[in-house]
Amino acid sequence: MIDLATISALVVEANPTMRTQLRTMLNMSGISKVQFAVTAGVAVRKLRDTRYDLILCEYHLGDGQDGQHLLEDLRHHSIIPLTTLFVMVTGERQYERVVSAAELAPNDYILKPFAADTLHDRIQKSLEKREAFMPAYRLIELGNAPDAIAACATGEESYPQWTVDFMRLRAELYLASGNADEAQRLYTEILLTRSIPWAKLGLAKTLYMQKRYAESEDILQGLVAENDLFLDAYDWLSRTREAAGELEGARTVLTTATNLSPHRIGRLRRLGELAIETGDHEAAEKVLTEVVRKGKYSDFRDPEDHVRLIQAQLGRGDTVQAEATIRDLERSMLGLDKTSSCSSLSSAMVHIKKGDHAKAGDAIRNLTSDGANTSGLSLGLKKELARACFASNMTEHGTEVILDIMRNAADERTMESTKTILRDAGKPELCEQLSTQMQGEVKDLVAEGARKAQSGDFDGAVQFMLSAVRKMPGNIHVLFNATLALLKHVENCGWNERFAEQARTLMERARLLDPGNARLPALTTYYYNLLKKYGIQP
Repeated sequence: MIDLATISALVVEANPTMRTQLRTMLNMSGISKVQFAVTAGVAVRKLRDTRYDLILCEYHLGDGQDGQHLLEDLRHHSIIPLTTLFVMVTGERQYERVVSAAELAPNDYILKPFAADTLHDRIQKSLEKREAFMPAYRLIELGNAPDAIAACATGEESYPQWTVDFMRLRAELYLASGNADEAQRLYTEILLTRSIPWAKLGLAKTLYMQKRYAESEDILQGLVAENDLFLDAYDWLSRTREAAGELEGARTVLTTATNLSPHRIGRLRRLGELAIETGDHEAAEKVLTEVVRKGKYSDFRDPEDHVRLIQAQLGRGDTVQAEATIRDLERSMLGLDKTSSCSSLSSAMVHIKKGDHAKAGDAIRNLTSDGANTSGLSLGLKKELARACFASNMTEHGTEVILDIMRNAADERTMESTKTILRDAGKPELCEQLSTQMQGEVKDLVAEGARKAQSGDFDGAVQFMLSAVRKMPGNIHVLFNATLALLKHVENCGWNERFAEQARTLMERARLLDPGNARLPALTTYYYNLLKKYGIQP
C-alpha cells in the first residue's frame, strides 16, 4: 500500500462547500497536503509553479470551462507530467460517454455522490497503477522514447491487468516517434480483442500520418456516428478533410463540434480560420470575436487572434470596427512578445483596405525593421504580411517574406498558397523562380554539410548546419541534416553534452512539424544508440 501521507493534492472546485467536503475526505484518507484552485486559470498558474501528485477536479468549473478542457490544456501545454494523477469529480452521468471517447482521458473519474472510503479506494488504485507505469513515465519525461517503449512491453508482462493500457501508451509513443507502421500494428492488435473508441481513433491517426486520408476518414466518420460526443474524432475528421483539400467539409465538421462544445478556444480559432479561407467573413467574424473575448482572460492567450478577427472584419469591409480591434489588441495584449508585430501588421492591413498605401508601407517598415519582429508570427500571418507588402508595392519585402515561408514550410499546400499570393499580386512568374531558388539553397546547404562530414571536418559540418538551421528553422530537410551532423560529431569525436542536447531539440522540432516523416525512427534510434555507446543515462 502507498503511504498517502506523502501525497500532495490540488483540488480544483468553485463551490466552497464542496471544497471543504473534498478536503475532509482527503484528510480522512491520510492526504493532508491539500491546496485549492477556484477556477481553471488559478489551477494553471499553481501548476506552472508547483508539482502535485494528485489533481482532484470538478467537471463543471463555470464560465464555460470544464475539467476536461482543463486536462487537455494541461497535457497539451506540458504543464503537468504523466506522473501527476488527474481524477475527475462529476455528477454528470453522460460524462461516461465523454471519457470513453476522450483522446486525453483522466486517470480516473468519480460520479457524485460518493463516500470518503470510495474516494480513498479510487485514489489508492490510481496510485498503484501509477507505480506500475512509473519506469515508462520517467523515460518519457527524459525524452527517451525507445526505452520507454521497451518499458511498456515489460510492463505488459509484469502487470497483465493493465496490458491494454501499456499497449495504448506504447502505440502513442510510436506515433510520437513517427513510426506509424508500428503504431498501426498495435492499435489493430488491440481492436482484435475488443472495439475500443480510442484505439479506433489511434488507428485513424496512423492512417492520417501515412496520408491514407480516405481510409482515415471512414474510421472517423464511424466513430462520430457511434458517439456524437466524440469531440476528438470530430477534430481529426476535420483535420483529415483539410489535408485532403476539402476545406468546406472540414469547416462543416468543426461547426458540429463547436455546437456540441462551444468553449474550446483552439477549435473555435481553427473554425474561424477555415471560415476566412472559404470566404465566409461574416461567420469568421462571429467566431473570432468569441475567440478574442475568451482569449483575453486565458493563460494561453495569443495576440494573433486579434489579427484574425481584423482579417474577417476587413473581409466585410468594416475598417471602423477593425481599427477598434487594433486598439483593443494594444490594450488587452500589452506586454506580450507578439503584440507589437501583430499591431503593425493589422495597421498595414487597415491602411491597405482604406487605400492609403503610404501609411501601410510605414507600418510594414516598422514591422520588418527588426527581423526578429516577424520570426514569431505564424505561417498564416506571414502570408498576410506578404500580401500587404505586394499591395503596398514593396516587392522586395514581399519576396523575402515569401522566401521565408517557403524555406520553413515547403510542403505542397504551402507552395500552392504562395502561388495564389503571387498570382493575386500579378507576379505568377516569381513563384517558380523563388521555389527553384529555395530548393537550390536547401540542396547546397545539405550537400556542403555532408561534404564537410565526409572529409572528416565534423566541427565544420556542425557549425555549417547549425547556421543553416538559424536561416531555415522550420525546414525539415535542414533540421534532419543538422541533427545528423551533430550525431556524427558525437559518434566520431566523443561525447559532447551540448551537441547531444541540440540534436534532441532539433529532432523534437522536426517531429512536431512532420510527425509522420519516415526518417524520424532511424534518427531517433541512432541518437539513443549513441547514448548507450557512451553509457549516458538520458
